[in-house]
Amino acid sequence: MTDNKREIIENALAKSNGIFRLEPAWVARDFLPPGRRLGLKEAEYEVGERGWISERWIGSTTQADNRVGPPDEGLSYLAIEGERVTLKEAVEVAGPTILGDAYSKTHKGLGRLAKIYDFAARIPYHIHQRQADAALVGRNSKEEAYYFPEGVDVGPHPETFFGVHPTIVEQKQYDILLPYLVDWNSDLILRHSRAYLLVPGEGFHLPAGGLHGPGTALTIELQEDSDVFAMLQALVGGKIISKELLFKDVRKEDRAALGERAVLNQVDWELSGDPYFYENRHTSPQLIAETRQPGGDEYWIYYNTTRFSGKKLVVKPGQKFKSVDNGVYNILVWRGRGLYDGHAIEAGNFALDELLVPHSKATTPIWVENTGTEDLIIIKFFGPDINLKVPMIPQIKRS
Repeated sequence: MTDNKREIIENALAKSNGIFRLEPAWVARDFLPPGRRLGLKEAEYEVGERGWISERWIGSTTQADNRVGPPDEGLSYLAIEGERVTLKEAVEVAGPTILGDAYSKTHKGLGRLAKIYDFAARIPYHIHQRQADAALVGRNSKEEAYYFPEGVDVGPHPETFFGVHPTIVEQKQYDILLPYLVDWNSDLILRHSRAYLLVPGEGFHLPAGGLHGPGTALTIELQEDSDVFAMLQALVGGKIISKELLFKDVRKEDRAALGERAVLNQVDWELSGDPYFYENRHTSPQLIAETRQPGGDEYWIYYNTTRFSGKKLVVKPGQKFKSVDNGVYNILVWRGRGLYDGHAIEAGNFALDELLVPHSKATTPIWVENTGTEDLIIIKFFGPDINLKVPMIPQIKRS
């Protein structure tokens, strides 16, 4: 079976001139209503006991960790006529072909997850466990970054709560959050946090362990390859969510011994109490001077880390852009239409808006052509250690 799938993958790659077309991966959540901005038909958002389609995962090799759902939820499929092969399977059986020989020797897979999330209410205040804690339940850590695309309704709460008031960490008053977790009946835990406006065209970078409650702006997120979390806010969108979401990625023995305090022990308090959180974590697009061309420009939009990185490519109407990168990546066509190394691409057309560009193709010149009348906007997503010279925000330290 492995040899057969490798043959299917390599044949498909040969027929498509070295680039894979991908199908969208839709993910449901049952604890928040959807924002209905993903481009689906109205009836398609409702999926019974699974809840609502609230996320689209892009170029995903990660399985969604939901209470109820199909076994392949979250996994992207290669668009190969007559075959059903996930991108995860493709990387497993043809790693060197997709990742490149050198990269595949040091990295098990793509190592990142891109997604669009779309909620009508603010996501509960939560953390994603750091590696030491995630490993205790057989999972990976989840560092992440956000980009808020322009030209989209930002919803009723376009602000995100990040961290806690710095004095809580300065005075080591971590247990001030404990009663909210024990009582599990309100959203008043947010009184101990700070909210930041979500500005379209900008974003934030958040290492694992940081407390946050994302706002309702449509968000294109890039993160580590993981779906771990612990929800710390009980009342969300007018209802009390299951307390099991607090303990989802906590070992049973730690829950039995420490109760709700087990989750507080997983918080990165220094990060969460950083008085310069905005200055150290806010990301605005950074023009990439070395790739500037008459036909368009690239901008770093996911940076400040080497665990993943990402660019926004803007090609002017009727123009071409020569793209060369350091390794494998996948794309989402966000606005416009055109050709990507000869492959038709079009935003909003689920059959034409996702591609995976393997190493050998990514590292040689590719022409991106805008055949439309508006800017062609493409988001490129890269995994760990592919772009080692991304911008790093100079960190302001606590005095």
